[in-house]
This record gives sequence, structure tokens and C-alpha cells, in this order.
Amino acid sequence: MNLFSFHGHSAHKIFILGSVIVVTLVAFVTLSHPRWIWAYLLVIPVVVLGLFDLAQKQQAIRRNFPVLGNFRYLFEKVRPEINQYFVESNLDGRPFSREQRSLVYQRAKGVTDTIPFGTQQYVYENNYEWINHSLAPKPITEKDPRVKIGGKDCLHPYSASLFNVSAMSYGSLSRNAVLALNAGAKKANFYHNTGEGGLSPHHLEMGGDLVWQIGTGYFSCRNADGTFNESEFAQKARTPQVKMIEIKLSQGAKPGHGGILPAKKVTKEISEIRGVEMGKDVLSPPWHSAFDSPEGLIRFVKKLRDLSGGKPVGFKLCVGKKREFLAVVKAILKTNIAPDFITVDGGEGGTGAAPLEFSNSVGTPLNEGLSFVHQALLGAGLRSEIKVIASGRILSGFNIAQKMALGADLCNSARGMLFALGCIQALKCNTNACPTGVATQDPELMKGLDVPDKSTRVARFHDATIHSFMEVLAATGLSSPNDLRPWHIMRRIGTTEVKNYEELYGSIEPDCFLKSHPPQKLARAWTQAQAESWASL
Repeated sequence: MNLFSFHGHSAHKIFILGSVIVVTLVAFVTLSHPRWIWAYLLVIPVVVLGLFDLAQKQQAIRRNFPVLGNFRYLFEKVRPEINQYFVESNLDGRPFSREQRSLVYQRAKGVTDTIPFGTQQYVYENNYEWINHSLAPKPITEKDPRVKIGGKDCLHPYSASLFNVSAMSYGSLSRNAVLALNAGAKKANFYHNTGEGGLSPHHLEMGGDLVWQIGTGYFSCRNADGTFNESEFAQKARTPQVKMIEIKLSQGAKPGHGGILPAKKVTKEISEIRGVEMGKDVLSPPWHSAFDSPEGLIRFVKKLRDLSGGKPVGFKLCVGKKREFLAVVKAILKTNIAPDFITVDGGEGGTGAAPLEFSNSVGTPLNEGLSFVHQALLGAGLRSEIKVIASGRILSGFNIAQKMALGADLCNSARGMLFALGCIQALKCNTNACPTGVATQDPELMKGLDVPDKSTRVARFHDATIHSFMEVLAATGLSSPNDLRPWHIMRRIGTTEVKNYEELYGSIEPDCFLKSHPPQKLARAWTQAQAESWASL
């Protein structure tokens, strides 16, 4: 039985009612049988422990499940110590391990994140990855490196951190989770992506920088029939806190499917924010109604940039058919309109609710998708104009180095930030019964997530991860994140065989598409791609 299978308000009521009944019963029995006074030695400590659990703010499980929640931490303390710590490489698609969450928790709490007793990995296992150090390491020159996002047509470029909050919607996440993420972003000066669920008052309340994501449902800028509302978008996009706009084409966890918000999570407030009915699952369509071609997408980018007053606008996708992305590249070249950034999500990305087949078997994994997008833009002579953002399973400084070596300019993290909030991977995101108050609309469960405490943890996790990345970079003898290249990251692919990312993912000659000699691996896709249609020639 799951210890936390009932909701937080039930646990509160059970504890309070049970305490009153037991204390009253013991008092009644003691009046008739004084020798039973020793029972208070058992009852009072439990009641005091429960009251302390309700009052403390550091651990949501204990706050939501007084007394009972302590067993979770007890079991954690007595678990086997072998392989207790973080495992960097997780290339086989498994859920994040307890050890990986442990690293995030340690950094978020500001406690020691070093490990004893040497490497915790099997270095001769296939898929083991590492970065080669230098005998002439460099000092850390920057504490908070930034990336300027905004091309030639952008009037208000944005200076972004290398590590930010990936797209997670209010509705999927609780009010307190959104507040804590945004307050953490404000404290540590990084951005918070709203997710496709709309621009809510809770995103704006704490003052942190925002990337407003526009999905296929056009939530917060939607007409009654579900189409895009230009005037409402223009009004909200000019909010000073909104720094960039991101058009969501697809996400890694369910590419080509559309978003899902279960009916039990659709409160009156969420229905008003999104412009949808209560009592029904909110199903975003798999496609956009505002455009129907690669060229249409690029012209929609320009429209949003103009309506927002010149803010950076880009799009997010999980790579699917290569010719379709190359069609977008051709549309950029044809129209001379470029997005300011492209966010690449991996097929291994997470979500609150998705069909099993889509979550496990649809969409290109991040490394392959990221390398392809970087090379496609390079081959078309567009790479210097467009920033590339990597999103998917990024928790550590080494993870950032991996993605930047493949071509990313900066990274987003969803689950890492959720772990910093206190997520324990209870896997109840789609049930409205998240025991830590992160992914629920149950007000009693939500109370367990203390916004000031958790926002500080989010900020700490961000700062510690950036510092870890800069330490790794310095150890390689490189001076800038821009110096990372694919050959810096190594992967074991057999007992006696090792290849670097350059050998695994290949390379491309700059401007080769413009010179009419694309590489053989992309020649057919490039020939088939057309700016006017998603279909091939």
C-alpha cells in the first residue's frame, strides 16, 4: 500500500481527530485506573511530533502527512548505502534514480554535494560518458555567464542564464509550485518558462523573468472557438516581465499529440485563465490553427514579434522528420525572417500526463535532435543568427557541458527544478494527489509546499549547477562555454572502444546548403523539403 495514497486534507483530519480521541480516551481511562497514566508517555510524543510536522516548512511530505510522513525519511536513512550517489549518465531512458534526485536535493538545500569513496559508476559499461581534463586547467573567469538572445529584427534582446526553468504549466503544477519557481528565478536571475497552460497571475506575482509559451490551444490569448486572439496576445506580451515568446510545436514527452490536463485539475480559476470549460479534460490539438506550413510558421514568428513590440520570439519542437525541419530552414532563407531562438526538446522529456506509446516510443532523443538542429542551421548559414536551447534530462554541470558540446547555447531543466521544489517522483502527477504539493490543485496538499523555503532552494540549485559547470569547463582548460566542441565529450560504446561526440554525431561544412552540396546524410531530406508545405516534393 502507498503510504500517501489518501489526500493531505484527509491526513490532517485523521491526525487531529485521532489525537483528540486518543488523548480523551487516555484521560478517561486514567480517571478510573490511575495506573494507566504511563500511556501518556506513548501518546504525548506522537501528538507533539505531529504538531511539529504541521508547523515546519522544510519538508512537504511531513507537513501534508504528519507522523506518517516521517517513515519516508526513516526508510531513506536505512536504505543500502552502495551506489547511493548521483549517476551522471542516464542514456537508457529510465526514470531518474534516487541518487540523481539526491544531488539536486543537496545542492538545493545548500549542503555538501561531494561524494566519498571514489567513482560511483561502472566506467567500463557501455554508454559511460566523460569529458577529458587538461593538465593546464584554467581559473573560473565568470560566475554567471550570459547569452544574448535576439536577432537583427529584435528590438528588445534578452540576456539569458545558461540554466533556466523549462516549460511547465500552471494547472499541471500547483499555484505554490509556480510561485516558488518564479521567485527562485527572480532571486538567481534566470528565466521561467510558463508552459503552454497560459500566462497566469501566479507567474507574474513574484517578478521573475518569463518566457511565455504559446501552444496549440492558445491559452491566455484564445478566442471562444479556440483560435488565436491577436489583441489579447499583444496586450499580455507587452507585460515587462515577459521577456521572450516561445511557440510550442511539439514536446518530447508526447510529440504530435497535444497537451493533456485532466478534468480533476481544472479549477474555476484555471478554466478562466485558459478559456476552457470546467468538468472536462483539456485536450490541446496536435496542430496549430494559426498556420499550416513552414513558411506560415516563420511568418507567425514575425507576427508575434511585431505584436509583442519587438521581443525575442522562437519556437520549441521535438525533432521528428528531418525534411520538415529543413523545410523550416528553407522558409527562413526564402522569407529572410528568422526566429530569435529554437528550443530542442528530447523524446525522453517529461510530462504530467501522456500516453505510454508517445512517452516511450515517439520523438527523437535530445542528443540526436540537438546535433541535427545545430548542423542544419550551420549548413544554411543561419547558426550565428539563431540561439539554440536544449531541454531534456539536464540536472548537472556535466549535463550542461554535454549539450553545449553538441551545439546548445543554453539549457532548460524541468525535472531538476521540480526536484529542487521537493518532488519525490511519486508518479501521481496526473491524479491530482501529488503528496509534495508540486503537481496538484488540492489546496490542502498545496499548503505543504512553502514558497519562501522552496524558492530559495530553486535559486541555490541553479547557482550550484552553474558553478559546477564552470568548474568542469575550467578543468578542461577552456576559457568560455563557447569553446566546447563535440570532441570534448567521450562515450564508451564497447568494452575496448571509445568514441567522441564528433565521431558519433558527425559534423557539417558551414554554408554547405547554400553552396548546393549538402552532406550525403541530409541530401535526400534537403531535396524533399519545401518552404511552402510540410509535405515532401
